[in-house]
Amino acid sequence: MSLDVSQERAGTSGSTALAPDDGRWREVHRVVFPSGADVDVLPLYVDFAQSEGYSDADGESVQFVSTGAEVHDTEAAGTRRSLKVPEGRRYSLGTYFNAFPASYWRRWTRAESVRFDGSFEGRGTVVVYKSNARGQRQRVTSWHVDGTAQLREELTLAPFADGGWYWVDLVGGAEGLRLVEASWSAPVADVAPGRATIGITTLNRPDFLVRLLDALGADESALAVLDEIIVVDQGTQKVRDQPGYDEAAAVLGDKLRLIEQANLGGSGGFARSMFETVRADRSRYVLLMDDDIEIEPEGIVRAVQFGDACRRPTIVGGHMFDLYERSVLHALGEQVNLYRFFWGPARGLHADHNLAASNLRQTPFMHRRVDVDYNGWWMCLIPTEVVREVGLSLPVFIKWDDAEYSLRAAEAGYSTVSLPGACVWHVSWTDKDDTIDWQAYYHQRNRFLAAMLHSPYERGGRLLREALNGDVKHLISMQYYAQALRNRGLRDLLEGPEHLHRTLGSTLGEVRAQRADFPDANVSTEPDAFPRPRRGKPPHKGREPKAPNRLTLLPWAGKTVLRQLLPTGGETDERPQVTLPAAEAKWWELSLYDSAVVSMADGKGTAWYRRDPQRFRALLAEAVDLHRRVFTDWARLREEYKRALPEVTSMQAWARTFGIDLDAEPARPGSHQPEG
Repeated sequence: MSLDVSQERAGTSGSTALAPDDGRWREVHRVVFPSGADVDVLPLYVDFAQSEGYSDADGESVQFVSTGAEVHDTEAAGTRRSLKVPEGRRYSLGTYFNAFPASYWRRWTRAESVRFDGSFEGRGTVVVYKSNARGQRQRVTSWHVDGTAQLREELTLAPFADGGWYWVDLVGGAEGLRLVEASWSAPVADVAPGRATIGITTLNRPDFLVRLLDALGADESALAVLDEIIVVDQGTQKVRDQPGYDEAAAVLGDKLRLIEQANLGGSGGFARSMFETVRADRSRYVLLMDDDIEIEPEGIVRAVQFGDACRRPTIVGGHMFDLYERSVLHALGEQVNLYRFFWGPARGLHADHNLAASNLRQTPFMHRRVDVDYNGWWMCLIPTEVVREVGLSLPVFIKWDDAEYSLRAAEAGYSTVSLPGACVWHVSWTDKDDTIDWQAYYHQRNRFLAAMLHSPYERGGRLLREALNGDVKHLISMQYYAQALRNRGLRDLLEGPEHLHRTLGSTLGEVRAQRADFPDANVSTEPDAFPRPRRGKPPHKGREPKAPNRLTLLPWAGKTVLRQLLPTGGETDERPQVTLPAAEAKWWELSLYDSAVVSMADGKGTAWYRRDPQRFRALLAEAVDLHRRVFTDWARLREEYKRALPEVTSMQAWARTFGIDLDAEPARPGSHQPEG
């Protein structure tokens, strides 16, 4: 029976008889708990805080607030599937991992209902709730348990057009209540279960990689949906030499294949995984993963099961939590602003949301279904049918490969979904300086390339203006290395599509070699590497520097650019004027100085920036000329890159880059393929 109203039930002592399963149902979302006693991740599985609701002044939504101290009950999760609720306590499974994302299943899959199944022992109450897109909680049904009970309820997905979840709360009665196991099932058993090949690209992180292999090998449920795990090692610190690798490989057996190849970047590593998966012709999906992550293996199973249930082949991505602040959800859903042609959080989302401080039930914006343009390749499941039709990754080394791929797939009619309950823990990009180091080249070139392929606006909308503004910001910040790389990116773009595969393996070494020509690119880890600062005249009346606003921007910019052209004075080449932490080193503040020591975002070192009028003038003139040329040649370049896209992303083109004969027999699972 499909329920959408509140009902009260009573479980009986002894086992509750259930109607025979009619064969339509497939378990798609198991209730799980962390395998270790990590208090930082417990809030993602169980909400221990007692909560109650209230309406806001307009009566539009219901928030939830804690009415008691937060509890981190590390003893509660008895096993991977079970949970103990003490007498008088109320635990909620309305959490990231254990609530059921009903709106995603309604929108993207063939399911019209979902079924809750749970086994319980002891005494207490089980309450089923649902929410809507505004975060309002609604009671659906409940059971009183006294003894041993098998509980089952079919629930409709009809009210979840825009958002909402299902979950259960558990209340311990006399002697407490124990959840033995529980799951959510969908009537999608008519589709044969699919299997995936995991593709992991790694570069000099063998310790991370071995831990990841250990986690995969320890989870039978994840292994059951995997054909193969392909590790593409592109580093000099070989994974096969890492302590513990042999043991991990022995557990995985012929499910593990190690491929060693030259460093072709993330796009080259992921393209190799796509290439090998399609060539083997066994798996329904290729699941791309970064190496520097930790996983919840159940998320792999959920992604595969969701992909199987979708109405048509769909790219299924996982969310990203912060590896070092493990309850913080860093990326819930990503979109590309096509006018600016830049990525960012989907509309209405808040980045870096801490679920330990405000769990799912207390966070209304997480109840709205989030539709995305792409999902990062920290965890992304791609049907091989999609790969065969739209091709492999662009050969862009790093940056924009994931976003461009989903935009390309969308043009062919394939959607991307970021699925709640499937995720990895990954180092967030807020702790990286990738816009001012060697990656600045790829940020610039690949953004323009993706825009030429997919922007619906003439000459990329606002892209050229924003990019030139970015050039000026780097230059007035004395970040000359980053600007030299941005200029190089546009020069290479102007060469046309033939440079993409040709330069894939050589550009990184060349742009890194340019560091030697730019003092601002030389980072020191020694605290006393640079002279102590000696500041000149303090700010007028001691005022702190402020960013220019819309009214003051133009005159401020004119004065600032003019100042950059003037000779430096005093001893700024011998001694910095100031030391700035990364958080304060904004472009508008750096523009005030002739010399500054600046901390890096990761906290591992500092660099000494020094104003150089001659270099400023040369780099700015080159940037302006390059933007003029791109503006003038946009239509021609767009046509060239679009026409070349099928060939550039083809199996044949990548085979040549990999040095592989497509007519030769593919390598067997469980093999080790060294560099050729």
